[in-house]
Amino acid sequence: MYKRGNPKDITEAYYIGLMSSVGYRKKEFEKPIIGVVNSWTDVNPGHKPLAQLALNVKEGIWAAGGTPAEFNVPAPCDGMAQGSGMHYVLPQRDLIAASIEAMVEAHGFDGLVFLCSCDKIVPGMLMAAAHLNLPSVFLTAGAMLPYNEEGRDFVTCDLKEAIGKYKNRDIDEATFDRWRNNICASGGTCSMYGTANTMGSFLEAVGVAPFGSSTMLFCEAAKVRQARDTGETAVKLVKEEKRFSYFLNDSSLANGIRYISATGGSTNAVLHTMALAHIMGSDLTLQKFDEIQASVPLIAKFKPSAGPNINDFHRAGGVPAVLSIIQEHLDTSTSLVTGGTMAEFLDTYKESINYEIIRPLSNPLNEAGCFSILSGNLAPEGAVVKKSGVDPKMYRHEGPAVVFDSEEEVRDYLINKKVVPGSVLVIRYEGPKGGPGMRELSIPAAMLVGMGLHTSVAMITDGRFSGATRGPCVGHISPEAWAGGPLALVKDGDIIEINLEEKKLELKVSPDELERRKSQIKKPQRDLKGMLASYRAGVSGAEKGAVWLYRDDL
Repeated sequence: MYKRGNPKDITEAYYIGLMSSVGYRKKEFEKPIIGVVNSWTDVNPGHKPLAQLALNVKEGIWAAGGTPAEFNVPAPCDGMAQGSGMHYVLPQRDLIAASIEAMVEAHGFDGLVFLCSCDKIVPGMLMAAAHLNLPSVFLTAGAMLPYNEEGRDFVTCDLKEAIGKYKNRDIDEATFDRWRNNICASGGTCSMYGTANTMGSFLEAVGVAPFGSSTMLFCEAAKVRQARDTGETAVKLVKEEKRFSYFLNDSSLANGIRYISATGGSTNAVLHTMALAHIMGSDLTLQKFDEIQASVPLIAKFKPSAGPNINDFHRAGGVPAVLSIIQEHLDTSTSLVTGGTMAEFLDTYKESINYEIIRPLSNPLNEAGCFSILSGNLAPEGAVVKKSGVDPKMYRHEGPAVVFDSEEEVRDYLINKKVVPGSVLVIRYEGPKGGPGMRELSIPAAMLVGMGLHTSVAMITDGRFSGATRGPCVGHISPEAWAGGPLALVKDGDIIEINLEEKKLELKVSPDELERRKSQIKKPQRDLKGMLASYRAGVSGAEKGAVWLYRDDL
């Protein structure tokens, strides 16, 4: 007998009565009850397809002799939550995890299917799955259709960069309006290698989602079949008593990090894998993350860092192709929820690979991964940049600081002022506590590109950037300015050195002068109430994954 609904246990009468009231029959309590954790919403394109997919998953659960029970969790869209809304996005990662934990522990499900797609939902559900450690399997909605105009494909990041192009009058109002209305061409995850697709394909790489699930188009018939298979898999895992930790462990986590690095993934993945490692009880540090990611060559780049989009990636071979190419760098003894080990899967992998999109090991884009984890007197506990998205001429940059105390200030500057080539735009008080919520400065970063400034101007922050960001954008500076980090001491005109090859972020000001400035620090006035006040009080630094509700060091 499984956890709940045993008719021989008289204390279960209330549970049986209430489940019966919504249509469940006595015989269904004798089967594994599979919680279908859905994140469907009408207002997020990445999650809108999940309403139908949930029905297909439940068909698979019924067919395998299980009993499905669906419930929902929040699903914020980072793209929609720009500006002030972004304060609430990263906190929802931990909120999603906690809401799942609360629901599952209250209702006593035997196994779980997680339906997710976008930036904070995938990691939030991963955190919940790791904490609950029940038999679990993941499925994403699939990718958005690219928008095609005159033979050229456009995806979401092109719309962000169009803001800068329109500001520069490189495109006219009619073009801007047409792109604004059409570039997001359908439901599904944005067809670029942002955080959503980085984390979605990470699920495949660590073995907790079916191969091809993150990169295929949301509307493919194969997705329906895949959803039914996923439901059947969940029941099978319960009957075999294979908990989530059987699949997600230190070895598979390291495989996932290597996969992300080999494909030029989102800097947000650093934040999320650190948080996940914390819940797993892993001893992963930012320095260890850097060592792992640098151990594998970069063999692919996608929009916005290169021309191919996610649909192109899928047709080129997708995640399995990448894993096949880099397998000598992986621990292939790891187990897959779909059955067998990574080694067994790769031994039978015979699909053709487009080596123009996914390069062989003999011809990598870079020998040592896609990130640079920086340190120095401006980032004593680390900072993160996606090196693969930076023009090589900006690998080393030294220039005068232009300081802003919020995202709004830098947006206004970019729209209304003349940006001086060579400068370093410093945006502080946007970290986990300072923002609060560690806002994503994706629009200012995209504006730099759209204005043609990404080869002469750098941007650094204790906030974060989108997976769609390219250019010399350094984020996650720790400790953050609000917590007394050195970023609070920077003044206009100070010379800042960024060196991606030597992994340095240095403020060229004497220690004595910096010590003198400490008495002059004045935080911006940001009074809080409600959820954000609680978040500021409890969230850890970015170097530890900005963990809030799952901290164990308070």
